[in-house]
Amino acid sequence: MSITTQHICAAADALHGFVGFNGKTGQYIVRFSEDSFGLDVAADSIVPTCEFVWTAQTDETMCLDRERLQLLAAQNIDERLNLGEPLRVYLRRSDLPAISAMRRLLPASG
Repeated sequence: MSITTQHICAAADALHGFVGFNGKTGQYIVRFSEDSFGLDVAADSIVPTCEFVWTAQTDETMCLDRERLQLLAAQNIDERLNLGEPLRVYLRRSDLPAISAMRRLLPASG
């Protein structure tokens, strides 16, 4: 089976967990519950992992960010994150242009 842009986008939308920015250390933290971040991560900096990997290009267009995907891949918890083969292929194939899509961030829950 060949992997298409549609497969890669679907895999990015299926990522699990939450990413928060730790202001004290200046690093992103991946957790699987919003409650597990502690007091050093501001609530407004916690985003679903599937939204973390998309960065805005214009008001309507977002880009699947290889650097942010690499941050997740470096955690070596692919199964827990649901970092599947389509995303690994996207990371390996740096010769291909970045994927851009018309999308918008999901509204924050809560």
